[in-house]
Amino acid sequence: MDFTPTEEQTAARDLAARIFGDLSTHERLAAAGTGSDAELWKELCAAGLVAAVADIGLLGLVLLLEEQGRTTAQVPFAVSCVYGLLAVTAHGSGEQRERLLPGIGDGTVVVSGAVSGPGAVRESASGRLSGVLPVVPWLRDATHVLVADDRRRLWLVRTAEAVCEPVELTAPWSAGRLTLDGTPGERLGAPTGRADVSDGAPAGRADVSEGASAGRADVSEGASAGRADVSEGASAGRADGSEAAGGADAAETAGHADPPVSAYDDVLATARIAFAGLQAGVCAGSLARAVEHTNAREQFGRPLAAKQGVQLRAADAYMDTEAIRVTAYEAAWRRDEGLPYASHALTAAWWASEAGQRVVHAGQHLHGGTGADLEHPVHRHFLWGRQLDAYLGCGSEVLQELGELIVSGEVET
Repeated sequence: MDFTPTEEQTAARDLAARIFGDLSTHERLAAAGTGSDAELWKELCAAGLVAAVADIGLLGLVLLLEEQGRTTAQVPFAVSCVYGLLAVTAHGSGEQRERLLPGIGDGTVVVSGAVSGPGAVRESASGRLSGVLPVVPWLRDATHVLVADDRRRLWLVRTAEAVCEPVELTAPWSAGRLTLDGTPGERLGAPTGRADVSDGAPAGRADVSEGASAGRADVSEGASAGRADVSEGASAGRADGSEAAGGADAAETAGHADPPVSAYDDVLATARIAFAGLQAGVCAGSLARAVEHTNAREQFGRPLAAKQGVQLRAADAYMDTEAIRVTAYEAAWRRDEGLPYASHALTAAWWASEAGQRVVHAGQHLHGGTGADLEHPVHRHFLWGRQLDAYLGCGSEVLQELGELIVSGEVET
């Protein structure tokens, strides 16, 4: 295993760190409230960072999401890359990739997803979708949502053709409730002939990427939004032997090592890895603020950081943060290399959930009474950490999945 970033990954990470650091300030975050920062989103897309994920892979995306997590930047970067760019690249048909990926790359198409539990959405005999998804992250910014039906097949739904209601969460994720009632959908990997699926933002919906440039910075120079090689090894075939999600285009992607990975399982595992990377950044940002505070705050003439109890608490938080980071790196690296990664994705998700909540609690606690201030920046890290703790399965749920995988004998090496 070699987690050393490539030159392209390093350049993309450094550019992301600079953009997030310059624009995702406490004042801008406070002004955004529970909404997105449209200017920041346009800047990220204009710099080519979304499209660059096609070249730098999942490990590169994890590096970028770490930088987002450090500042808790309020943009739909993670969801649109995971449920949009990577999902369509790996499991979309050739026609879908050609039609959707350019818009996802330049930010005119924003994709969110709700694939953590099949069964909430059903397909009718007429091919339309029904069901209720109570919490979809960044729904207020999304033009499309990737959903899974009760047969674990993936569908893209246009938000303009569904009922979207805002959900006020404590974490500023622009979440919403999605209701499908005979809503048309586009099966991922199966061309439907609908040429209008990627048409801009739906009427009546704020377009966070309005005016985003399709130009690319040199970090993604030469990158094609239609490239499918970043997920080489991702199979669109289903593990249960049913029809491949990619249809006739399934042959365009190489297969994983036995057993094959279904499109649903791949997208869910990829999302867990990506959000573990985001959690690593959230924890690192929380700990950095705690270190700065305890070094500056004095008690009885000595900095709080000089006290052994403070040092031990910070050290534990640091080790937890590193555990989240390294497990996310390993899982992402294995997916990029075409190696089995199911148990590694669950391991990363477990660390992100269990250790993540410990770190953000420690970060807030080390601020003392200041940490209880709802307007203090560290409180935002606390909220993000707790939200990520439960997203895509809390620690106990993920641990149960991992245990079942071990019992079934399907744990990869």
